[in-house]
Amino acid sequence: MQLAIDTSTDTASLALVRDRRVVAELTWRCGQNHTRQLLPNLDHLLRQFGLGPQAITDIIVARGPGSFNGLRVGVSTAKGLAFSLGVPIVGVSSLETEAFQHAGTGLPVCPIFNAGRGEIATAMYHKRDGEWVQLVDEHITTVKTLCSKITTATVFCGEYVPTVAPQIKELCGGKAVIPSSVTSLRRAGFLAELGLRRLEAGDRDDPATLQPGYLRRPSITIAKHR
Repeated sequence: MQLAIDTSTDTASLALVRDRRVVAELTWRCGQNHTRQLLPNLDHLLRQFGLGPQAITDIIVARGPGSFNGLRVGVSTAKGLAFSLGVPIVGVSSLETEAFQHAGTGLPVCPIFNAGRGEIATAMYHKRDGEWVQLVDEHITTVKTLCSKITTATVFCGEYVPTVAPQIKELCGGKAVIPSSVTSLRRAGFLAELGLRRLEAGDRDDPATLQPGYLRRPSITIAKHR
């Protein structure tokens, strides 16, 4: 059974997958309480099926970008479980996971996370001829710069999108496709599907070296020596 863990944002999600089918999934608004809520909710999810951690055969974790605190908690928990259980682990882009929920639209998908300081973290994906591909690498930018490069109808997704939706619509006009908040709810089941593709290809990460991908340094860091 695979366990998927996503703590990239203020919305956290867990999924249990067996034989490529989601058997249980839990998504909740945790704010900045990832440390206090993640393990109790995982224990609750396993107990619903009378299972213990030993039932987990693989771990899939959202590696970022996203919340510094959330990613630290999610990735460190995933690594601790992988070490203690002796099972494979794979890290998957949080932006790609967000976009993958909208792969069925047939349009380019642009996930947006709040990067602070008036900036956003984003990338671009598209499902072409049944193949899921990345069009633009993950990067930090502004909404204005991002929208200046949109030339065709594009799905903008992510829980930060409602905050910047007026600006996106103004700058992109009819090219902006913004899903409803219900269809944009983060679900670890999509994370699991992406992670399973890597596992089935024999691709996995080293739990000793897997680290969150922040795209930028935290605001509070140790000063560099000049």
